Amino acid sequence: MEALTVGVAGLGHWGPNLARNFDDLPGSRLKWLCDRDEERLAAHGHRHPEAETTTRFEDLLEDPDVDAVVVATPVVTHFELTRDALLAGKHVFVEKPLALSSTWAEQLAELAEERGLVLMPGHLLLYHPGVAKLKELVDSGELGRILYVYGNRQNLGQIRRDENALWSLGAHDLSVILHLVGEEPAEAWARGESFLTEGVEDVVFCFIRFPSGVVAHMHLSWLDPHKMRRMTVVGDQKMAVFDDMELERKVTVYDKRPEQQTETYGEWMTRTGDIFVPKIPNDEPLRLECQHFLSLVRGDREPAGVARDGLAVVRSLELLQASLERTAV
Repeated sequence: MEALTVGVAGLGHWGPNLARNFDDLPGSRLKWLCDRDEERLAAHGHRHPEAETTTRFEDLLEDPDVDAVVVATPVVTHFELTRDALLAGKHVFVEKPLALSSTWAEQLAELAEERGLVLMPGHLLLYHPGVAKLKELVDSGELGRILYVYGNRQNLGQIRRDENALWSLGAHDLSVILHLVGEEPAEAWARGESFLTEGVEDVVFCFIRFPSGVVAHMHLSWLDPHKMRRMTVVGDQKMAVFDDMELERKVTVYDKRPEQQTETYGEWMTRTGDIFVPKIPNDEPLRLECQHFLSLVRGDREPAGVARDGLAVVRSLELLQASLERTAV
């Protein structure tokens, strides 16, 4: 199998992890590293001596040997860089969110479809084995009818000034919620506060209602004493929790539910059954995500869905952002 040639643009917080994976994965060859910071570029160039380094993004686009470009730059640059890469005929993996507006995200999705190129947003949690198990539990009907879902994503840091907690943290949980529910929101409300940087919400509370009647909640904050990365799904038969901070109990299934017994007078009783912890593979989610991108580029899977899924996340973020702005004081 001929290796796919990849160029990585952006070597800040997350780009080096992407470069490491695309350099290590079979069937992939890391040819370019790109960053405006020459010191950063030199440091990572030493770690990947076979890759060429440049401060010009155009070098990746002008190289006919490059099959795919990875965009791990600040979110405000995603649309322009991704568009230029697609116009140059390159497949694109772009970190979340796909763009800062649904109009731009839709333009990118349409451009990729028109040119037969893969456009994959980096929604990492969709490739986490724990989230895959959660999706399996939902789709199999083991949890019964899904009533509501809620996510907790809190920490003390990483504090940002170029995007608020909704766009920075909420994109993760929102991608999972849409994946589990299989719908886009019918209604969305959000309220947040900017304590550290004016106009940039450090904490955001979200409430979402879907056409099926399922509701969801997200608590997002980088100003919190707890480090939490948890998703809870409540069904009318069982309940399940994905907790990424747990080392051994990534997913826990609770056989708990309210029920009305025939011998009572209609009052609700609670039933508590077994607690089950399924075995979850310890595969690195980012490696699985990069493998998935490579398989799409090779044509092993249908590529259109991933870009549209990223577009759905951006549309949902826009709904919540609009509500956030309406409730701002």
